[in-house]
Amino acid sequence: MTLNPIVEAVTQRIIERSALRRRRYLSLIDDYDATRPARVKISEANRAHGAAGCAVQDKIELLGGHWPSIGIVTAYNDMLSAHAPYEHYPEIIRKAAREVGAVAQVAGGVPAMCDGVTQGFEGMELSLFSRDVIALSTAVSLSHATFDAALLLGICDKIVPGLLIGALRFPWLPTILVPGGPMPSGLPNKEKAARRQLFAEGKIGREELLQAEAESYHAPGTCTFYGTANSNQMMMEVMGLHLPGAAFVNPNTPLRDALTIAATKRAAKITGLGDEYRPIGRVVDEKAIVNAIVGLMATGGSTNHFIHLPAIALAAGIEVTWDDFAELSHATPLLARIYPNGSADVNHFHAAGGMGFLTRELLDAGLLHGDIATVGGESLADYAKEPILAGETLSWREAPASSADDSVLRGARAPFSSDGGLRLLSGGLGRACVKVSAVADDKRIVEAPALVFSSQADVQAAFKRGDLDRDCVIVVRGQGPRANGMPELHKLMPLMGALQDRGFRVALATDGRMSGASGKVLAAIHITPEAAEGGSLAKVRDGDVVRVDAETGVLDVIAPTDWRDRAPVQLDLLGNTRGVGRELFAMFRANACSAERGGSAFPDYDPI
Repeated sequence: MTLNPIVEAVTQRIIERSALRRRRYLSLIDDYDATRPARVKISEANRAHGAAGCAVQDKIELLGGHWPSIGIVTAYNDMLSAHAPYEHYPEIIRKAAREVGAVAQVAGGVPAMCDGVTQGFEGMELSLFSRDVIALSTAVSLSHATFDAALLLGICDKIVPGLLIGALRFPWLPTILVPGGPMPSGLPNKEKAARRQLFAEGKIGREELLQAEAESYHAPGTCTFYGTANSNQMMMEVMGLHLPGAAFVNPNTPLRDALTIAATKRAAKITGLGDEYRPIGRVVDEKAIVNAIVGLMATGGSTNHFIHLPAIALAAGIEVTWDDFAELSHATPLLARIYPNGSADVNHFHAAGGMGFLTRELLDAGLLHGDIATVGGESLADYAKEPILAGETLSWREAPASSADDSVLRGARAPFSSDGGLRLLSGGLGRACVKVSAVADDKRIVEAPALVFSSQADVQAAFKRGDLDRDCVIVVRGQGPRANGMPELHKLMPLMGALQDRGFRVALATDGRMSGASGKVLAAIHITPEAAEGGSLAKVRDGDVVRVDAETGVLDVIAPTDWRDRAPVQLDLLGNTRGVGRELFAMFRANACSAERGGSAFPDYDPI
């Protein structure tokens, strides 16, 4: 395999940009002695506390033995379908650990909120910062310093990035992400979206809408569309943080349990007490981050990772920018069409060949770094395989030679498009990202008068009044990390889809987020600098002609020409500070960095 020259150049640029910061980060591993069980480095009283609640055999080994100790950090709760399957994982993991001479303990739990529940309501303003809370909770869980490896149980939007950020600050710990898998297919996602649009237009009632939603979200497991949760799982595989093929196996199946058992046994094997030491800080390197971005582009994944990946990378001493994303997007063909970029769901993608097929195609095309360290094999080539279960024996076989459905998944020689589905915009309004993989070619450039709003609810009210029935660029500002925590504005997509279907040319420009399942309407999102920081979005007025051009990458005000001379509007943010726990997140809003840096409230880990 010859590495694609753009992939090689971007990777080298990231390595050079990150050199000092990365060196300081890796020194944390160099200064740690992983060849001695972690718990023997603390006092006898400390060790006694850590073993007091264990089963007898586990207690004996924790107090006096030399078995490796595995810490479990879990996002289990039984309100959310994706995390409900984790209820019985600790029991499975403890048993599997004992079988290979290891001890496993639940080190702690992290919150797992669902954007699908909070979208359009005040609780959504806690969503992005829940990632930071999860990172903090992960750090607290691992702070007991008694573990030789970690298993992270989480799957959805902010949960996987938060778990990973927290674990990366313990770079000497071998760490494996253990997914739960997607729910079986229900009502097709395209039909669900159509019902939502009909409801937005007032053509169906709430009872019919609720029935459609319940038929779509109907069982334990992740939602089946290709949003942030399932983009997370794809990225963990191409970064080498899952066992091969673990991402999209349905919950509560024998194969799912076998993969969880295998992940436990693998975690015990890759500690510093053996000869296959794989600390997470060396698994997540510059090449692994580039692999994640390439995978995102090749599958038309979630725009939320324009925020999450820079935050994850920085936790590992690596600096990436949206320019890196843009260059890699131009080099990466689109190989998958999963809703909202097509009609299929992730179960169809998995059946067509899934991650094994995708990984092999990207490796053969020179678009992935195959020489990365992985938790599940010697190189990423081991991830071009799929797991199978014969009786109770788990093994891996080569991925299919061809896609079982080329309307869902294609090879690199015959892609859906020659470049990735995510692009960078820049201009007088700042920098933004846009997902075009679901946007028709003739809808990717919109130049129209601005209609300016300060909330999602105001847009919905204007739609109901008929005020939006025109060509327009809907500007929603005051939605960035410092303004109100950067909520997703998912409720806008059905109504904007309705406007577009009526023949109007419409686009969105916002410093907020859309869903990881952003759809068919052109949306310039994550605009930075945000309006609350005096960004140019705060200067736009109703009637200004705005150009959103995903073909040439332009985001600007075309008229009037003197718009830059205006003073920015002073936003009224008082309504974002009270109720639903938002008071507790004031320090996060006050300290949040830009969306391009990850929207995190954490200070720089290793100032240089």
